[in-house]
Amino acid sequence: METRRLQLLVELSRLGSMRAVADVLGTTTSTVSQQIASLAAEMGTALIEPHGRRVRLTPAGRRLAEHAVTILAAVEVAHHDLAPGAEPSGTLRVAGFATAVRSYLLPVVTHLAVSHPRVHVLIREHEPSEALGLLADDDTDLALTYDYNLAPAAGDPTVLATALWTAAWGLGVPASADAVPGTTALEVFARFRTHDWIVNSRNTADETVIRTLASMAGFAPRVTHQADNLDLVQGMIAAGLGVGLLPVGTVTFPGVRLCPLTSPDVELRAYAVARRGRVDWPPLALVTGLILQRAANRERALRTRRGTE
Repeated sequence: METRRLQLLVELSRLGSMRAVADVLGTTTSTVSQQIASLAAEMGTALIEPHGRRVRLTPAGRRLAEHAVTILAAVEVAHHDLAPGAEPSGTLRVAGFATAVRSYLLPVVTHLAVSHPRVHVLIREHEPSEALGLLADDDTDLALTYDYNLAPAAGDPTVLATALWTAAWGLGVPASADAVPGTTALEVFARFRTHDWIVNSRNTADETVIRTLASMAGFAPRVTHQADNLDLVQGMIAAGLGVGLLPVGTVTFPGVRLCPLTSPDVELRAYAVARRGRVDWPPLALVTGLILQRAANRERALRTRRGTE
């Protein structure tokens, strides 16, 4: 059912003449007649009937005109609500990895409760491949994902990825291990070539990084344990079960030491990913912008702290 035809019906109900409708809407009487006839065919019932030298609405036509007023008003509201400059309103579905949700999204949600109370955020914790799958199936509006500089994600022309922040990662090892010789990532990896290695149970990116660096260091890592939670990874390392990647700057457990990885560096890169054609939807644009702003503020604070140490 085309809203244009509904508008013609409403005007006909108001003005009582096809000629008057044509004059008001800048079209021809024959066009009005054809569109009303098409609408009647869609509805499967007559909407107008002869009335002297003019026409009038049938009971069904009057009833549809009443509905049309409500429908056209709702369409107008939708246009205003979805316009890029509109006040953000509605429910935004976000799927993202735990660090992004905890450190970046949750503070934004708290801020929105005061600044934009008509925006509601639904959160689902997912690893990147899971979040991107939800985005492809239209089960989420925004995916917070990551990859590594040594394990870049494959490009997808159907989505737009906005870079949010980067974070250096190192190798978590038992504190009881001997001092690590050398300073490069390859020297650090070579030191633990005989150890078991712990990888993510729900994402393969960190395993790709580990296997890439190990290969460059001249060995194949013995990947044994898998865990998605970084606290659990630290617990495994402290228990002597192996070594694994951890973010630099994380508070380490007793029994865990974090070795920096450089030359090459290991960096996690976080993204806000949305389907093309939807990035200007006001709630989505608002939340993405606030996350980006928070990431920039955290980066500035980190640089300031480094400069005072």
